[in-house]
Amino acid sequence: MKKFLSFLWNWIAPIAFGIAVYLAVTTFLVNVVTINGDSMAPNLLDEQKVLVTKTHEAKRGDVIVFDARKEDPRIQAGNKDYVKRVIGLPGDTVEYRDGDLYVNNKKVNESFISSDEQQSGTEASFGSTWSLGTLSSTGMWKQSDQGKTVVPKGAYFVLGDHRSVSNDSRYFGFVSKEHVVGRVIVPFWYSDTVKKNVEKERDHFFATN
Repeated sequence: MKKFLSFLWNWIAPIAFGIAVYLAVTTFLVNVVTINGDSMAPNLLDEQKVLVTKTHEAKRGDVIVFDARKEDPRIQAGNKDYVKRVIGLPGDTVEYRDGDLYVNNKKVNESFISSDEQQSGTEASFGSTWSLGTLSSTGMWKQSDQGKTVVPKGAYFVLGDHRSVSNDSRYFGFVSKEHVVGRVIVPFWYSDTVKKNVEKERDHFFATN
């Protein structure tokens, strides 16, 4: 009987340990998310898989995953998570003018997207000049966000890289930190260009000229 119990324990223990490690990693450290849609193209494409690491504080330029069911009042049935880039942090102003994006009156380095997306894509439905104040007065944003001219405490202003098609903060307002799943980490097999555009450019968020 003792031999059987010993055999059983030696067989079960590694499996139980593996399950515990997996649950700990996916719950507290890293998860896998499948991209749904083209709003982050050409950097992240539909149906691609990326790693997502838990984070309590995002930086400008971070690509994050958040629960859109709690943010977008017009979310399509069946959708859940959105993947977008953080542009504005709490207390920031965000403006688009003269073909460029500005945060706190500093020009943003948008080398991670094409010139077409920097301009016509960013203008999209809102014209050649907009700010948080003008966006929040369109009536499209969540009631709690309407009328705000700076990013509120505990929230982010986010945009997709493929802004021509992206449903982002321009349309529904700010994203609460509480609804952020984590920050995207590009797997090692992706191209160096994608890695740079998704992860490294966040360290050079503002233009140098």
